[in-house]
Amino acid sequence: MDGSASLSEREQIARPVAVGAGSVVSDRLAASWRRSTEFGASLDEVAPAFSGSVDEESLFFRSGLDVIGGLQETLANEPISLMLTDPDGVVLTRLCRERSLLSALDSVYLAPGFDYGEREAGTTGLGLALADRAPALVRADQHFCAELWGYTCAAAPVLDPVTGELAGTVNLTTWAQQSDNLLLALAQSAASSTTALMLARHRGRSPRPAPHGQVFRVFLRPPGTSAVALSAGWRTAVAEVEAALSAGRVVAVVGEDGVGRRSLLTDALARTHPRGRVLVARPPAPRDTAAWLDLWGPELGKEATSIVVSEVDELSSLAATKLSGHLHGVASAPDAGPDGPRPAVAFTARDASTVPEPLRPLVDTYVELPPLRRRRADILPLASAFAARRRHREVGFTAAARRSLTAYDWPGNVEQLRSVVDIAAARSDMVDVEHLPAELVSAAPRRVLSRIETVERDEILRCLAEPGITMTEAAVRLGISRATLYRRIEVYGLRDTREGSAR
Repeated sequence: MDGSASLSEREQIARPVAVGAGSVVSDRLAASWRRSTEFGASLDEVAPAFSGSVDEESLFFRSGLDVIGGLQETLANEPISLMLTDPDGVVLTRLCRERSLLSALDSVYLAPGFDYGEREAGTTGLGLALADRAPALVRADQHFCAELWGYTCAAAPVLDPVTGELAGTVNLTTWAQQSDNLLLALAQSAASSTTALMLARHRGRSPRPAPHGQVFRVFLRPPGTSAVALSAGWRTAVAEVEAALSAGRVVAVVGEDGVGRRSLLTDALARTHPRGRVLVARPPAPRDTAAWLDLWGPELGKEATSIVVSEVDELSSLAATKLSGHLHGVASAPDAGPDGPRPAVAFTARDASTVPEPLRPLVDTYVELPPLRRRRADILPLASAFAARRRHREVGFTAAARRSLTAYDWPGNVEQLRSVVDIAAARSDMVDVEHLPAELVSAAPRRVLSRIETVERDEILRCLAEPGITMTEAAVRLGISRATLYRRIEVYGLRDTREGSAR
């Protein structure tokens, strides 16, 4: 399988027909050709859209530029262009020392500001890497557009190591006649180095675990047995999901990571499908897609089995396409039978716009679950429930601890709250501020802050966190007097972060 095909063969393969094991091209490449056809990409001429200025302040850009800049020094005599793209395929920067290659890339608009995603340019290394979230090497006439057949490109996706979100790609492009034996390895190495540098610059935050593609069964609680009375924001979202599930609609619960999307779905399913079982799947690494999908076979279509696919925005395009085919029959089954609503099909994602395109036609209803910072009334009830579960008995919280918990913004949402409370409750039956992380204690003001005050507090925290900085230096940098800085520290409850070091 050398992956080559003529234009006429490409037009045939790009049609929506099955690609057998003996085909000239791989399933992955053929799927990209098909998507390119559906997007209306040209077979003859590449004409990507120009997006204008690019974001040069992002952590990905700054880290990636450092990496590819260093890599360029080791490839000084090689005709290779090194690039960074954003998650949509827009070229952010390009490093190349060979004038003839630069000129040729300019002629096909493979330059900063131009969109080289599959929609615009068809199948390319960077477009395929973004679509499948996996490294990709596209040689010469494997490109969808014939105008790109003079090039070979290798690209590797970069995921934010903390959030897991797609940050962009590292792309290496050279002439088609050049050897490409090491091109993909170099792209993967550069992407890994970028991820590592991003993590180092995340100020010690823990990396997000790699996906394992788990498929597991959830045992539903009997209706009415939930021990935690939650806020109106949660109850409204649950009611919307229940209405959609009862009507036989496919629902997608969207919201920030860790907000409780899957818990909301299982809570709603306990009421709408009390006699059913629920199979929950988490996305796999791209290389594990086939094995992951094989796990669905025995359960799909069973009358009592509902399917919840979580974090669908982390699926590769190929996995989403195959999954769509698996779920189509379940989603199109009759709305209800003699035993109640049909088995549910539901998804979770960060946002409606991040649901993969192959799955969007299946979704009938989107329900947004607000982040925990917009449901502050849920913080203490959830904290009490998590603490009791940890110690198997009731756990108290001091007034200072309650103030710290409710004042914090919880960027990691419910999952972060669960982790913090588990650690605190393991240390005491009465949780106080000394049992909580420093960032919670320092974020506990003596009153509710306005938005402007919150910005000021965060800027003071950022400044004081710099190693070795004195209070005088911090005041000068913040543009306020030393006395004012001390007053702000008192008002915003930041004294604990500077105890013993203020001078």
